[in-house]
Amino acid sequence: MTDNPKKASAEDRELVALFAGLDTPGVSDALDKLGLHGQAFGIRPLVDYPDVTVGPAFTVKYIPASSPAGTVGDFIDDVAEGDIIVIDNEGRTDCTVWGDIMTQYSGIRGIAGTVINGVCRDVNRALSDGYPMFSLGRFMRTGKDRVQVDSINGTVSVGTVRVVSRDLVVADANGVVIVPRDRARDVANTARAIEKSETAIREQIERGATIGEARAAMGYHTLQRRA
Repeated sequence: MTDNPKKASAEDRELVALFAGLDTPGVSDALDKLGLHGQAFGIRPLVDYPDVTVGPAFTVKYIPASSPAGTVGDFIDDVAEGDIIVIDNEGRTDCTVWGDIMTQYSGIRGIAGTVINGVCRDVNRALSDGYPMFSLGRFMRTGKDRVQVDSINGTVSVGTVRVVSRDLVVADANGVVIVPRDRARDVANTARAIEKSETAIREQIERGATIGEARAAMGYHTLQRRA
């Protein structure tokens, strides 16, 4: 049970449910098929998570600190249960924007995970709690007095991908993909169609077909090709 007064909306729950049973490779192929760029290059999972994390993006933009410096993490009280926090620290790897207190509080609040265009620290807490974390890496140096929050729930950039507030984030051991909210149904349906074809290929191989025969029968080489 979580201690978060901000609950997921019915629409958010419906959109997240569209991606049940899918993973980032399948969603990535669907994005390619539809001509959408959503693969967050360079953003890696903290560990090889066994499960897929899906949620709407709560976006945060950091900039270099002013004097005196502004706040760094107070936004978290506005994040709803089930959201994935997407932080754009402009790809900086010299100071962090996430540590163990944020991890602990996010777990208490039922926040689904965090994606950072930058680095995190205090990773032992995220590892022990099983909190899904995706970033450019890890570094111990604090971001306090070095960066500050510039905006929340605006448009940010993560791994060359444009992320609009409430877009859908799909993240797993393979990495992170961003699905435009208004294309969520198209992407999910396309991903399921591709997965159905790949399942058929696997079944044919199990029955003794060669991989070439199975792939040719199901049009494997064009599954993700843009129509």
